[in-house]
Amino acid sequence: MKIVVAMDSFKGSLTAERACTVVAESIASVAPAAEIIVKPVADGGEGTARAMLAAGNGQWIEKMVTGPLPGMRVCAGFAWFAYEKLAVVEMATSSGLQLLPPQRRNPLKTTTYGTGQLMTAAMDYGAQRILLAVGGSATVDGGTGAAVAMGWNFLGKDGKEVGLGGGQLLQIDTIIPPAYPSRVPIEVLCDVDNPLCGEQGAAKVYGPQKGATQEMVEVLEAGLEHLAELVQKQLGCDIADLPGAGAAGGLAAGAVAFMGAKLVRGIETVMSWSRLGQDIAGADWVITGEGCFDEQSLRGKVVSGVARAAKNAGAKVAVLAGQVLLTGQEYRSLGVVDAFACMNGRMPLEYAIRNGEKLLAKAARDFALKYLRPSARA
Repeated sequence: MKIVVAMDSFKGSLTAERACTVVAESIASVAPAAEIIVKPVADGGEGTARAMLAAGNGQWIEKMVTGPLPGMRVCAGFAWFAYEKLAVVEMATSSGLQLLPPQRRNPLKTTTYGTGQLMTAAMDYGAQRILLAVGGSATVDGGTGAAVAMGWNFLGKDGKEVGLGGGQLLQIDTIIPPAYPSRVPIEVLCDVDNPLCGEQGAAKVYGPQKGATQEMVEVLEAGLEHLAELVQKQLGCDIADLPGAGAAGGLAAGAVAFMGAKLVRGIETVMSWSRLGQDIAGADWVITGEGCFDEQSLRGKVVSGVARAAKNAGAKVAVLAGQVLLTGQEYRSLGVVDAFACMNGRMPLEYAIRNGEKLLAKAARDFALKYLRPSARA
């Protein structure tokens, strides 16, 4: 019996590495003869850099940069792989939602400036290629903050620089490129396919999760539409309806417009880097999961990518998640045999986060008892 454990992180509770370890140990307690391979994965969201470090010989380079609010300083960094001269910049470490308490979350003011500082630091370090992981952001600034940190200028009608934050986008009148723009190839690891604007766009779908009221959402939407129009007119780049451009409050769109970036599926990149496909070959089961197994999981998240690879290899798939919000019919259409939730009944989310390790261990044992005992396999 060969089992591959390829778990994503559980936001606020478990890293991908720890989640994999917990699952592997729990399965081994029920099926000690099984060959278990552990492969932490990510999809461009939080934990992507750490998952890639776990799969390759790299190091974490710490940098002090601006946090999600102007004037705020945070200790962030990037993953560095010297042989490939590759840097993995995870924007959540500098401009992430988890860096702010709920009462300070305001996407009219939050900025991606610190992420731009990290990218500049990676280039100064010698990076010849940058992977930008954009999940977990606190921002809806269209990537303008990061662009400012990388030498771009955004001027108002008075010719003065416009301030940082999503609430300032409507004030932009002129976009000034840097005198010497970077030529380092940048790939944005997207975990969603939302466009920049519209009903499925950055402001309307994700703004409320970042502290935006309905009034703020309208301001942010208008600002992103305005930015897209300026980018089209002044730079000749169409970002309004680009799939995935709405990731990280439009940072993905800004990376395309201001950094010449290419948008790619994060999970495919991470799986390729970790050679997950090779490990899945010949596997009987692939165990994957994330904090919440829902409709977003079907649109480029970890579970969809891992399930697709497992299906191609002829392996069965089980999902272990904090919450399972899909019906059996919905997840079986993805190729998932069964899904096990850590949260049951009326369990408070706070309790589940605090006790994530224990609850995940139980879910893994429940899977193993149902499918891996000799009587279950007979």
